[in-house]
Amino acid sequence: MANETATLAAYVADLKFADIPSEVLERAKVLTLDFLGSTIRARRDAESTPSLLGMLEALALDGKGEATVFGDSKTWTPAVAALLNGALGHSLDFDDTHADSSLHPSAPVVPAAFAVGEMVGASGRDVLTAIVAGYEVCCRLGNALDPTSHYARGFHPTATAGTYGAAAAAGKLFGLSKDQLIAAFGVSGSQAAGSLQFLVNGAWNKRYQVGAAAMNGVIAATLARNNFVGSTESVEGKHGLLVGYSDDAHPDKATSGLGKTYETLKIGVKPYPSCRYTHAALDALIAMRREHNLTPDQIKRVEIGLHRNGITLTGDAATKRHPTSIVSGQFSMFFTGALALDQGSFGWDDYDRLGDAAVNALADKFDVVQDDRLEIGRTHPFGARVSITTDDGVHERLYADPSGEPNSFPDAQAMQQKFLTLARPVLNGRADQLADAILSLERFDRVEKATQLGRQ
Repeated sequence: MANETATLAAYVADLKFADIPSEVLERAKVLTLDFLGSTIRARRDAESTPSLLGMLEALALDGKGEATVFGDSKTWTPAVAALLNGALGHSLDFDDTHADSSLHPSAPVVPAAFAVGEMVGASGRDVLTAIVAGYEVCCRLGNALDPTSHYARGFHPTATAGTYGAAAAAGKLFGLSKDQLIAAFGVSGSQAAGSLQFLVNGAWNKRYQVGAAAMNGVIAATLARNNFVGSTESVEGKHGLLVGYSDDAHPDKATSGLGKTYETLKIGVKPYPSCRYTHAALDALIAMRREHNLTPDQIKRVEIGLHRNGITLTGDAATKRHPTSIVSGQFSMFFTGALALDQGSFGWDDYDRLGDAAVNALADKFDVVQDDRLEIGRTHPFGARVSITTDDGVHERLYADPSGEPNSFPDAQAMQQKFLTLARPVLNGRADQLADAILSLERFDRVEKATQLGRQ
């Protein structure tokens, strides 16, 4: 390990809008828009939202501020806005994913950037620069942690590495120096938390802990702005992130190619509102259903092969076969696969079919197994092997990549349509205006001129 904390801090402090390649900036805008669609719909539809709002009211944290919560009618204080936008944007499990680190970069980073951007009167260019800085920091730290090892220790990288990404975005907008960013990262090391225990009962922890990462990043950067002394070597130190949170850390991945290779361009988007480890299988199931004109009564058995991370998150038959909550459904290869095979599609509104007898009957025909072919020589762990047995024989597909990865990234029209499908039921005509604003964010001299369009 060699000064990873200071190297990342210097990168964030020195990053300029003009230094960022145009394709990276364009991707950052599209990813931001994609995230906000989930945020807006979750403000109205996510079953955990009333509890979040009730907590804030009970603790007198619901006071008026100047920060936007997308899809909400009131404005909030910056830290609370970051919490809510982060939690809401992650509630549908429809937000972006960085395959190599197995984390969702926008969920902690974008809320922190908008909260502080509105707070300091930043321009759209400033906010985009901060978002890219946050993406690079959290994705690189996720890579360095090694997601398989990090998951095996029971940690959720979006919440752990994401805290650092949020601090980077917030610190960039505050104009923190390298030393101040080191302090902010030091505080982030004390805040980085996120347990996979939510998988046991379909709990809402995952949503909250990602929102908390966004909020904690804002707090860490604000402390550093006020000359708070944070620990040094927060990433590489003897009690730092890489030592405490992984048994197989790769410190070099935190800084290799920094400023030249953009992890932002490796972030993929989701075609389905569920754990990313289900997506390659869902792509295959939908394609095979169409190609072979399959109906549920023809199907005798379905075997899904996944990487061991996918088994950990989605493949335990004892707890995942017949989920009864949305979170459990989002992390069930059995439910999502049966649903996709039954109807040939899968969207957010299809969680209405939880407990559906036809879906459960089809899920009973599924086996989910670890497939070593998805672990050797693969660039990331999101592939799947699907085998469907019918009276006519066995049909099998191996999908190395789910759709929405960089090599199959949707075009601008498809991305905008996904956003509008989620946002229009909440914002009506303003959804189109917000989409246009986010996709031209660099033109705004003050970012709140754009974000105010996201208020209900």
